[in-house]
Amino acid sequence: MTLNPHQWVATHADYLYAYAITRVNDEEQAKDLVQETFLAALEKTANFEGKSSERTWLTAILKNKIVDVYRKKSSGLKNIEVKAEEEQSDFFEADGHWVAEHGPKEFGIEDKDHLVNKEFDSILKKCMEKLPALWMAVFTMKHIDEEPTDTICAELKVTSSNFWVIIHRAKLNLRACLQKNWI
Repeated sequence: MTLNPHQWVATHADYLYAYAITRVNDEEQAKDLVQETFLAALEKTANFEGKSSERTWLTAILKNKIVDVYRKKSSGLKNIEVKAEEEQSDFFEADGHWVAEHGPKEFGIEDKDHLVNKEFDSILKKCMEKLPALWMAVFTMKHIDEEPTDTICAELKVTSSNFWVIIHRAKLNLRACLQKNWI
């Protein structure tokens, strides 16, 4: 298979943009990442072995660029994580059980109405933007990209135990935000 860089924008830009925007939640940054992907691909055309499709190869490059964004955003955010951790202490009793008012509730996302799903997606994105960058990166890689835990830990340079703490806290924060803004 040969590459056709002259057709990349027409053939792959929309797909790559959609991929990026769901992971970085920033239109300008998503556009920049797609452009950077095309530039990096042009520089590395000799590395393309034809073992995958052109789109798969470009997506892999974009994915690496997104991970770089996650790394940059997550460095030096310990104070934000401590604040978010303190906010979560209200969720549980001393014995580990849910505080009644913060316990899980039905979201109603089982609804097949596409307008309802669009509204839910919009609220979910806004809730994700409120997460510390590292938490958002871990949650996105695990639950949107469906990356294995080992890969996430290696890419974001977190330990396995730290990963599980982060994913738990991210889920708690998202649930609280969704309950406040969706229900």
